[in-house]
Amino acid sequence: MSEYPKIAIIYLSFHCEPYLDDVVSALKKVSYPKDKLELVIVDNPHPQYGPSVRAIEETVMPFSGRELPQVTLLPQKENLGFAGGNNVGIQWAIDHGYEYVYLHNGDGFVAVNVFAPLVEVMEEDKSIAVAQSSLILYPDTEYLNNAGNAFHYLGFGFCDEYRSYVADVKLPRVKEISYASGAAMMARTDLIKQYGMLDEDFFLYHEDLEWCFRFRVLGYKTVLISDSVFFHKYQFSRSIDKFYYMERNRYGVMLMFFRWPTLLLLLPMALVLEAGLWLFAWRGGWTRQKAAVYRYWFNFKNLKLWLGKRKRIQKMRTVSDRFLFEFSVPGIYFQEKAMETPLLKYVGNPLMKLYYYIVVKGLIWW
Repeated sequence: MSEYPKIAIIYLSFHCEPYLDDVVSALKKVSYPKDKLELVIVDNPHPQYGPSVRAIEETVMPFSGRELPQVTLLPQKENLGFAGGNNVGIQWAIDHGYEYVYLHNGDGFVAVNVFAPLVEVMEEDKSIAVAQSSLILYPDTEYLNNAGNAFHYLGFGFCDEYRSYVADVKLPRVKEISYASGAAMMARTDLIKQYGMLDEDFFLYHEDLEWCFRFRVLGYKTVLISDSVFFHKYQFSRSIDKFYYMERNRYGVMLMFFRWPTLLLLLPMALVLEAGLWLFAWRGGWTRQKAAVYRYWFNFKNLKLWLGKRKRIQKMRTVSDRFLFEFSVPGIYFQEKAMETPLLKYVGNPLMKLYYYIVVKGLIWW
């Protein structure tokens, strides 16, 4: 590569102390020129853990501009969520002339080769807005964590190829995917300047889905670059605790991106699914969170906010709903087999698949 574009690595920290040593060790070894990188650490204080500034100052800052790329620390006064916290770093990168931003999850670390494959592909194909690294579980490195996220046609998102053996999954170097995981993805700052940063009203969960869909409705691609690798200390239980945001934001995505006739056709299956989700919430002890989702959406102020988002998206879109559903899947496959119930496996998924092929694939032509 004759010229190396500048990349800002956005590291959103909260309770990051257990992970910093691995982050530092990995970034010391990256093959990409360190003078073309900046590690932008946004400290997002958590009510339970407080700020991580002291740990960052002791563990990371002594290596800034030496063994590590230059490090910029941006402490925040309050927890801005995943979207808001990352946006602080993204805005810094835009203000300082960086061509790309790489979102680096707090509980993971990069492989030596992580950046060059992403840059090579994105420089060759300007229609790619977002590119994700392959996520490998750590310390169980024989397993994949994520080979791109899968989008279910009723708004769910989940890891594709979760806990599949790395050796058994034959991925092309570049694969177009439903959407990229915010744990390890790179985006173009020129497109961000035109079409916006992460939507902070999502706060956390599905903001990466909305961002990738926003670029997709404008005709841009989201891809997986399989030879760019990120190691992730992923724990499914940490995600499922956020049931409220998963459900609330799922509705938001569907409302924003799909036309009214599409939503009307999906409604019968969506209502069947709601009944199943109430049972799921009852079994998991999340009925309060599920009820809170309803209270949120029956608040006129909130509905007005999201209808405004819908209006903006529908005005800018250049592709059809049918095209968006080309990147969807017919079933919901839990990331841990222990969470998969017989009702979902033997009734829910077969029913949703049938509905998908008859209605989604058969009737939605707009």
